[in-house]
Amino acid sequence: MPPAYLFEPIGVARSPFDERAAAPRQASVGPDVAGRIELFAGKGYEHALEGLGAWEYAWVIFVFHRNVEQGRGWKAKVLPPRAETRQGVFATRSPHRPNPIGMSAVLVDRVEDLVVHVRGLDLLDGTPVLDIKPYVAYADSRPGARAGWLEARDPAARWDVQFGSEASAELEWLRGRGVDLGEAIGSVLALGPQPHPYRRIRKREGGMRLALKEWRVDFAVAGRRIDVQRIRTGYRAKELATSAESGLEVHRDFVARFGG
Repeated sequence: MPPAYLFEPIGVARSPFDERAAAPRQASVGPDVAGRIELFAGKGYEHALEGLGAWEYAWVIFVFHRNVEQGRGWKAKVLPPRAETRQGVFATRSPHRPNPIGMSAVLVDRVEDLVVHVRGLDLLDGTPVLDIKPYVAYADSRPGARAGWLEARDPAARWDVQFGSEASAELEWLRGRGVDLGEAIGSVLALGPQPHPYRRIRKREGGMRLALKEWRVDFAVAGRRIDVQRIRTGYRAKELATSAESGLEVHRDFVARFGG
């Protein structure tokens, strides 16, 4: 066996995503998502960043740290969100890998001291970053390359997600309380309404339901359009009445205003 290798993060990513279901599946799916890469001080990284701001895009190599912390492990075959049959893990972008390492191409907005401001970020907040490399268009882009099991499918063919008046009012109220679910709901449902291991979607009487964090999203499907009908709390009435868990006040107020 070859020797094991130990890598030390150079910094962490800061993003608006704190849960897997909220983050885009690929960086290109959320092109307007702003975030930053914060490098650790005292390592000389200020000098290592010189010149990066002249590049439009950069590769960010990172660790799927939540999988490590939760001991999720990996499987030889997985079912990607756009696949109809299981594929070998090395033929996919699955985060559940023998070595939990990922890479994303992000747009470099600017570099300030030890902070790289980026857009198109698909990483969870606090993700450890191992390396940053410039994206070299002539070397990294292969427009005519085969797409494997995606050849017969259009990975950019997103579903049209529409929010009804009731759902819009509920989302606006939640936004005023510091809970912004709209973008996350749109990103998840744009991949399709089918129940899938990577998306907490199940059938319900009269439609479908998405579980997103501690909230539930009821929606219906018409052709290639997804109509978001309303938002619900994920807590039971008994839990809201008796639990002392922090953060439940917004759920209690939500139920009082919109019902369960």
